[in-house]
Amino acid sequence: MMLRREAVQAVVLGSILGARAGSADADTTVNVSTAAQLQNAVAAVNSTSGNETIILADGTYTLTGTLYVNVPSITITSRSGVRENVLIEGDAMSATAKVQNLIRVAARNFTISNLTLQKSGLHLLQIAGESKADHALVHNVVFKDAYQQMLKVSVDRKNLAVSGDDGIVEDSLFVYTAGIGPEYYIGGIDIHAGKNWIVRRNTFRSIISPERTVAEFAIHVWNTSANALIEKNRIINCDRGIGFGLDTRGNTGGIIRNNMIYHDADQGQFADVSIDLETSPGTQVYNNTILTRHSYPRSIEYRWTATAGVLVVNNLANKPVAARDGAVGTVESNVENALASWFVNPSQGDLHLSSAIPAAVDAGRAVRGLTDDFDGTSRPQGSGIDIGAHEWRPGVQAQSSD
Repeated sequence: MMLRREAVQAVVLGSILGARAGSADADTTVNVSTAAQLQNAVAAVNSTSGNETIILADGTYTLTGTLYVNVPSITITSRSGVRENVLIEGDAMSATAKVQNLIRVAARNFTISNLTLQKSGLHLLQIAGESKADHALVHNVVFKDAYQQMLKVSVDRKNLAVSGDDGIVEDSLFVYTAGIGPEYYIGGIDIHAGKNWIVRRNTFRSIISPERTVAEFAIHVWNTSANALIEKNRIINCDRGIGFGLDTRGNTGGIIRNNMIYHDADQGQFADVSIDLETSPGTQVYNNTILTRHSYPRSIEYRWTATAGVLVVNNLANKPVAARDGAVGTVESNVENALASWFVNPSQGDLHLSSAIPAAVDAGRAVRGLTDDFDGTSRPQGSGIDIGAHEWRPGVQAQSSD
């Protein structure tokens, strides 16, 4: 598994450097090995037209202030490609931390890959949608121990028409290492007003509120956002899983598919719904697998009269799907009584089918755009689409992940 991951990382880094080096505006590459060098490199690039790659040697980079990226086409990545070996950190996970945001990006085409961000007073990474920071790429990054949301796509509430769009977050880990967050106002990815974001193949762990009320979602897309694709993510012991919209600050369209969501019984006191649509018309929720052992009674909810035309099909869960407050949609072919014994290793968030469960295998309906499963296995493998995130293949062991 490690050799395959490192090969992928090398390809990504090579493509970043090679594509730019082969262009008419070949980028400048800067190698750094200390926090001071990193801070100086980022400060210096802001006086240029951009198009620069900053490559970090293995080590720990403890910042004395936020890294502000204000010019386009900047890449921050590691030389080794091993994300655990390069740590960019603030001084504390605390409201009184000197370093509030680790990195704030206010320009398009920003890339960060193959490293770890940890300890901040606010966010580990902020994409400033109010500055039209489009086309951000986050690949193979560990996000650890932020005092608020780990990755924030922000917006000016007085000008929601200007937003950070077309970003990708993939193959990354979002985690609170203590098994619980520092306060309730925490979350994984928080996207305000963003259009066409893709969030795929990430793992989210222990986004749990210790006080007052429920934490924010592992993945939240809202406040006039539209057309996000959220797929193939694994969410383990987080107060809430995936949310589109909130109250009247809604979302339009988008797809939530092929995700695995697990929550154990003894993880936090505010556990809530796994997938939630609020003022989110035209959204599709299909082929997700959800197993929760806490007391909240529903797995998927869609709410408010503005939430119309939604499609909720082929989801495999142990609790019901529910419409609330006048929402309407097509709800078909969902399983709401799944058992833990149906899955390979629930406590680790591994919700691959452990056998050919009759309630799931070949029991789903075709959905336009559904071509594969959580692992990238093509659908169908039998006479029909399987319900849930995993398409069963006899004799083939399920792939593992973080």
